[in-house]
Amino acid sequence: MAAARAAVADGSRVAPLDAGPVEYAEAGSGPALLSIHGAGGGFDQGLAIAAQLVGEGVRVVAPSRFGYLRTPVPAAGDPRAQVDAQADAHAALLDHLGIDRAIVLGLSAGARSAVAFAVRHPQRVAALILAVPALHAPESPVAVDPTGGSRLAFAVVKAGGDFFWWALRGLAPSLVVRFVGVPPDVLAAADGAERARIAATIAAVAPLSARAEGIRIDSAYVPHDMPVERIAAPTLVITARDDHFNTLPAASRAAAGIRGARLMVFESGGHLLVGRTGEARAATRGFLAAHGLLEEDRTGDASGSSGRT
Repeated sequence: MAAARAAVADGSRVAPLDAGPVEYAEAGSGPALLSIHGAGGGFDQGLAIAAQLVGEGVRVVAPSRFGYLRTPVPAAGDPRAQVDAQADAHAALLDHLGIDRAIVLGLSAGARSAVAFAVRHPQRVAALILAVPALHAPESPVAVDPTGGSRLAFAVVKAGGDFFWWALRGLAPSLVVRFVGVPPDVLAAADGAERARIAATIAAVAPLSARAEGIRIDSAYVPHDMPVERIAAPTLVITARDDHFNTLPAASRAAAGIRGARLMVFESGGHLLVGRTGEARAATRGFLAAHGLLEEDRTGDASGSSGRT
């Protein structure tokens, strides 16, 4: 527990914005990349997903969303309105840092405020990347795996109990893997480096108590139609067919609604894209290079990806 708290005690700052304090961290140099974490995350997850899905050559700005770590929850309100408020807070953070435009990366539940940001502040978005997006799909909604074990894990997470999360990870690791949207057999077939990455991702949810309020906000949100047709930025949407959170329908719907968007679907990998981050990163970098936002990689490209576009 102490190690988990120490890991998030350093490496971030708090911006005193008009809407309230927002924690953030920065890394790298180059075009600005606003990296918006998913449920159970924070600035630390934002830095990690930027490294995994984009890599070098960008200036990463990774905020902690409302209720996560040192970013407090604003006045209580409708969860949908909070998504818009979160998008406006993203814009205010960029203002604070003197950044006019940014590439925007939204992971899972973070895709909601990424989309809202692209709709409400279109001139600020150089490109939009939505990874396993927890958006609206009325015919087949995004949902936690319905098994009893996943419901138990979800109850532990919503309660924000550090000890119970630690115990659950130790006593029922396959349950936790399924809870984070990854089929256990996919993880079992992965190489050692990928298994270590997933273990680190799960461990990084601690301290759960410092993220619990944000998790409750994310879980209270009911996805609804957002005016994605108003998004003008080049857009790449990435998901996996076997994501246990069922983000494929939402990803497909978003890509169909955003003019010119590209959809990349992996046949396997689950919610954490197990074994697919190299391909996803190559595709992301190729996408950004095609729009003049990164220099084209000379060591690899996305042409060998097994994703469907």
